[in-house]
Amino acid sequence: MFDSSLRRFKDRLGAPLARRLSRVSPTLISLLALIVGLLAAYAAFKGQYLWALTFWILNRILDGLDGLIARLHRCQSDFGGYVDILTDFIIYAALPLGLVAGAPTTERYLALAFLLAVFYVNAASWMVLAAILEKRAAHSADTQTTIVMPAGLIGGFETIVAYGIFLLFPAYITILFSIFAALV
Repeated sequence: MFDSSLRRFKDRLGAPLARRLSRVSPTLISLLALIVGLLAAYAAFKGQYLWALTFWILNRILDGLDGLIARLHRCQSDFGGYVDILTDFIIYAALPLGLVAGAPTTERYLALAFLLAVFYVNAASWMVLAAILEKRAAHSADTQTTIVMPAGLIGGFETIVAYGIFLLFPAYITILFSIFAALV
């Protein structure tokens, strides 16, 4: 919901670092973000929630940095965009899995199943809509991403906040997963 309006602020904040990383492949940054995100999931699994939160925040910083590096240094690629979104979705699934697997109950697994099912349907809908918009060239000329990303009620910013809340209040993930899934 807030991604478009926050992009300018995020890009301005990250630009000095992105300029210094001119020799670093954006795809390498995406893969580093994946590793850090998997560390967040593992820390959540082990019940180390503050470490998990730290790794989650670092994952999101790296995720924003890869695209910014690509845009600033004019090295955007379809492959890079593909790797970026793929690694994002891996972490979006791995972190809730880590939370539940670390402290399993039937209720938590049901809430996790609901959350992941909603993600699955939402991702399919979002990607098909993105493909249709691309096909019809129904996007602005200043598109900043590899594909047109249709806005929704829950976007990247809201996901960052929600996952942070999951990690800060793991005792309540059954209800938190359910609320987030309903909003998605």
